[in-house]
Amino acid sequence: MHMRIANEKGIALVLSLFLLSAMSVIAASLMFLSQTETYSSMNYRLMSQARYGAESGIQKAANHLLYTYVAPATAGADPIANYNITVSPVRCTVACPSINQPVVLSANAAIPSNYPIPAVQAAFLAAVAGTLPAGNTTVTYAPYATLLSMQQIEVYGGGVQTLQTWQLTSTGTITTGKTAQVEVSATLETPKFPAQMYAAFGTNPGCGSLNFHGNQTQTDSYDSGAALVGGNPVISNSGGAVGTNGNLDEAGGADIFGTLSSPRVGVGACSAGNVSALSTAGGATVNGHNPPQPGDIIQLPQAVVMPPPAVPVGVPTTGYNGNDQHLYNGDSVGNVTINANKTLTLGQVGVTSTININSLTINGNADLIILGTVILNVVGSGQATPIDFTGGSVSNSSFDPTTFRVMYAGNGAVKLNGGAHTTAMIYSPNAAVSLNGGGDFYGSVVGSTIDDSGGARIHYDRRLSGQFFVVGNAMMSSFSWKKY
Repeated sequence: MHMRIANEKGIALVLSLFLLSAMSVIAASLMFLSQTETYSSMNYRLMSQARYGAESGIQKAANHLLYTYVAPATAGADPIANYNITVSPVRCTVACPSINQPVVLSANAAIPSNYPIPAVQAAFLAAVAGTLPAGNTTVTYAPYATLLSMQQIEVYGGGVQTLQTWQLTSTGTITTGKTAQVEVSATLETPKFPAQMYAAFGTNPGCGSLNFHGNQTQTDSYDSGAALVGGNPVISNSGGAVGTNGNLDEAGGADIFGTLSSPRVGVGACSAGNVSALSTAGGATVNGHNPPQPGDIIQLPQAVVMPPPAVPVGVPTTGYNGNDQHLYNGDSVGNVTINANKTLTLGQVGVTSTININSLTINGNADLIILGTVILNVVGSGQATPIDFTGGSVSNSSFDPTTFRVMYAGNGAVKLNGGAHTTAMIYSPNAAVSLNGGGDFYGSVVGSTIDDSGGARIHYDRRLSGQFFVVGNAMMSSFSWKKY
């Protein structure tokens, strides 16, 4: 009995040592776990700070490209001809540091710029590189931009605009103390949309913005790309949509072979305090119906804004005798008059001609001949009626209204006249437009108000909606990021 007790002496000490060792291991594990959590939190904080810095670089690069950078144009110091826009990314073909390589603007020392204009490279570097304070450290961001695509579009209302899509990449770096680096990428794109076009559109929000009276007044459509029949386009009793920010006042036998679009609602009497979409009387129809049926009147979500075209500077205001004269691309003359039985020729075959004038008056039996494509900018300084076609005719046998575009930003009177070949796009969103007498007008008309009381027929070219665009708001998408 005593022997057994003696043999068990010291077992408590051994057990205590085992327990102490186990507790030490547990304590060490807890300390290690706590340290790991601390490092993990610190790494997450550093990564987040580096990412926010990189995103700051993305935002600065986007702001510079949207509001300071000037895209290549048809001509000038940075012509679009210096780029190969048929591939993605766009490649520089002239004057770049690396010919036939992607176009790059860079503020990142590891990525060299590749752009043909050194001043553009310098401006990007100065505008977008920077630092961001983050607690007791500093994040350095260094973005660069790669040009993915570039195209030029015809903007409704006049002019050509260059649209670009950029891939923006930016690194955010922390180099003091614990280091971190994150890269963020995004796509900056400016979209285009087909222009919403009409046979006639009145921008005025009041009653009679469109005033269509007369037994022969009508709108319909044709396709200028289709073959002519008997020397004339094939007319379809559809597709001749009209629009207004206010009211269409229609009477007599006027026919709208298409829909009516307006932010206004209702059919009936129109007054300043109660502007209806349509006031109709007699046998007038919309979309072939009297009274209109559901779907004939489209309610716009808001008024349509038609920006005025650019006004050329330095255009003379003196008289110019246009009798049997010829104006070419780049010509700028004052108040042009064509007398009876005389002709004035604009442009030349196969050439797009931009011609600036102060006003144009066509007198009895005079003829305005259009060759090639003519963009006629009218200033209208000091003229109550800067555009007056009532006394003569326009000869444009192509029946393609894009070949004769009349741009006027003022609020004077615009008087048009139909004829066998009168084909044009009239864009005068602030002017009072009138179509005088009968006859045919091929194309489209935009004015503050449009009055067709003489029975003119407006034939809308359906191809126009696929040839002119409006520019949408720039947007960023395709965000991604990675850490190093």
